[in-house]
Amino acid sequence: MNHISRLNQNTFIGEAVNHDGLTVFPLLGKVPFAKDYLTLDEALAANTAVITEVSESGSVPQLLFRNKGEQAVFLLDGEELVGAKQNRILNITILAPAMKDTVIPVSCVEAGRWSHSSPDFKTAPRAQFADSRAKRCMQVSANMESTGERRSNQGEVWDDISSKLSSLGSRSSTQAVESAFKDNEERLAGFVDKLTPVENQVGGIFSINGRITGMEIFDSQDTCEKLMAKVIRSYALDAIDPRFATEGRIDQPSPQDFLSRLDNVKYHEAVAVGEGVDLRLRTGSGLAGGALYARDRIVHLVAFALRERTMHSSDRVYRRRSFWR
Repeated sequence: MNHISRLNQNTFIGEAVNHDGLTVFPLLGKVPFAKDYLTLDEALAANTAVITEVSESGSVPQLLFRNKGEQAVFLLDGEELVGAKQNRILNITILAPAMKDTVIPVSCVEAGRWSHSSPDFKTAPRAQFADSRAKRCMQVSANMESTGERRSNQGEVWDDISSKLSSLGSRSSTQAVESAFKDNEERLAGFVDKLTPVENQVGGIFSINGRITGMEIFDSQDTCEKLMAKVIRSYALDAIDPRFATEGRIDQPSPQDFLSRLDNVKYHEAVAVGEGVDLRLRTGSGLAGGALYARDRIVHLVAFALRERTMHSSDRVYRRRSFWR
């Protein structure tokens, strides 16, 4: 039995909750683990961690995480970091070791700025919007398997942000995805308020306008409570996007069927950036994403649904992976 399928056996689906087209099927832990690390927000608030550019000149795909505390720190895939020379998002989930500096892989979400707005980074109350996060997860997995690097396709990340800003009528002089979230914060806050975690919740399966799009599982209820608002905002920004309003319910699996895909999922293993092992989902399973296995358990898993779409170009037909949109 693989690590991910074992996670499935310890999880069951609760009663669905819906708000404005976004449905959350709570994932409830039969035996949740106790949280034995700090979230990034907790570590920064306690002044036991700091995130900076790797050097004065900086490097777009890398940042320096300095853990000065005696506990490991949990950094969430897609979590947004604001400040320094440009805003970034985390490319993978990391459990950063105590009392150690770690170079962390990131992507830029603010194409038009490369100058210090602050000496270090703060966290934002959000994660990368789900549609783009799914694509980046797939890119990172492919690059890890082919080159060992945890890099995204930066150009596609920027293209996704430009399209999102345009679709939502937001403007940013630096092409920062932050503007799309801030311009719609009142609506996004409504999702967070209505879709709060329930007792024993450790994650969720998410559906937008009837189409299951992805899932997120943490190892503890405490971690889920502290980070679920960021995840909700990431899906909610897609839920309010007019481009997704017309999606139909074509051949949709049930939440249980979607969760059951984890039983036979194939993945690529790599030594993690911090503690543990990275498990990157192979797209043949119909899923994109990854998990962090550390301390004898899955600490976090994120997975997004894929579907086939036939693309025509000139006189050839290409079969490629597409996301739920």
